[in-house]
Amino acid sequence: MAVTTFAAIDVGSYDLELTIYELSAKCGIQVVDHIRQAAAAGKDTYRQGKIGYALIDEMCQILKGFADVMQVYRISAYRAYATSALREARNNKIVLDQIRVRTGIEVKILSNSEQRFLCYKAIASKENEFQKIIQKGTAIADVGSGSVQLSLFDKDALVTTQYLRLGALRIRETLGSADADDTSMNQLIEELADNDIQTFKKLFLKDRDIRNIIATGICALYLNRRASAAGHSDRINVQEFTEFYASIRTMTPEQIGERYDIPLEYAYLMLPSMTVYSKMFEITGAEMLWVPGVNLCDGIAAEYAEQKKLMKFTHDFSEDILVAARNIAKRYMGNKRHTAMLEKTVLSIFDCMKKYHGLGKRERLLLQISAILHDCGKYISMRTPADCAFHIIMSTEIIGISHEEREIVANVVKYNTVDFSYEEDPESNRDPYTNVLIAKLTAILRIANAMDRSHKQKFDNIRTTFKNQQLIITTESLEDITLEKALFEKKADFFEEVYGIRPILKQRKGV
Repeated sequence: MAVTTFAAIDVGSYDLELTIYELSAKCGIQVVDHIRQAAAAGKDTYRQGKIGYALIDEMCQILKGFADVMQVYRISAYRAYATSALREARNNKIVLDQIRVRTGIEVKILSNSEQRFLCYKAIASKENEFQKIIQKGTAIADVGSGSVQLSLFDKDALVTTQYLRLGALRIRETLGSADADDTSMNQLIEELADNDIQTFKKLFLKDRDIRNIIATGICALYLNRRASAAGHSDRINVQEFTEFYASIRTMTPEQIGERYDIPLEYAYLMLPSMTVYSKMFEITGAEMLWVPGVNLCDGIAAEYAEQKKLMKFTHDFSEDILVAARNIAKRYMGNKRHTAMLEKTVLSIFDCMKKYHGLGKRERLLLQISAILHDCGKYISMRTPADCAFHIIMSTEIIGISHEEREIVANVVKYNTVDFSYEEDPESNRDPYTNVLIAKLTAILRIANAMDRSHKQKFDNIRTTFKNQQLIITTESLEDITLEKALFEKKADFFEEVYGIRPILKQRKGV
């Protein structure tokens, strides 16, 4: 049985973690070793916008120790990711270079949506419990040092996920200059958390029936330990949580640490974290808190194991991404029937052209998302829908796709209706190939959209074939398609420019 020894490193806002795993198709994911050391990069970032050299030095020393441990385990495969503290630091490129030079470890900064998706995969790796819990309305509250991600499930589908700047360390740093005693400070923490969470309730919760909350994040592991000690495995009911929350509200961080055996640096963050969970109980009326005891490193290992075909999830993550996109389209009042036809058409063309575009499943997914969101800009302006759509997509997180992928989708949607620009945006860091990818996806979206320009779904049984360097799209329709044919011809020019293949629209008179 082949076993892969893998290392996952989380360069977090409050600490650095190294977890060593053994991965195999038979035994799944097994933790071999785990090291966590505090280094609060977030304190510097959230206070002054950059990480000071003293803290960079401390981080490098810790990571050098991690590199030595990895050498002992003879690690050949690892992934090291950084989250909000480095993501928001103005000098993050300097920090990453110092880490690479001094430790040999290559660290990648995750976008928020990538980070949360990995945590989501870590939860989903506990498949039996996860699938059972999300059959009823469920919210995931991922409370980190720098931010909170709230996600809602309804009937096994991820319907929305939202980012709140309410991380435990960020709350502490925000209120650090407040002149208040412990009682007043507790009240300030609640008020700060309440504002954003009530807004989330008003915009996204509405009449959803939420029975369960899944808790992850920097302090959730201590909740998991408490639940296990009480003999409840990893579940805490609302009464037990309320009693625990009431008790820590009267304590100092030193008292919390001593009573519940929590290191002081984490005890300092317990009240802000528990306040968020408490507010989630309050706005949802949930009955139970599930604390799966997973972290970002577990998600990193799960993703690697999935990519190397050492494990397979039964949950369809791609469908979650598409459902999230459809909910965004719904929010901006997209035409549901037109979008459904457009999705079907772009995928048919994409699949028929595999030999010519050289793209894979991921690019297919980005094209499908582009089709779903192609007309969201009309909600803002009928005059400049392309620019409005671009800004909507770039301002809206879609869990499971990276910032760069979101930028691809935003540009494909934008160039669907405006002239394509081969000039790269000087403010963009994307490589030249990305511009080619955007052109390829845009060309497909344009001709598919032209086929339903009237939004009347005139075509049935769309078939795509190749003949004599032409893409033949055959449809059945009894209706007048003069408008669609004229627009198709216009859009076909760009398609031919990109692929060197002329698309031809043929109409068969249906019976």
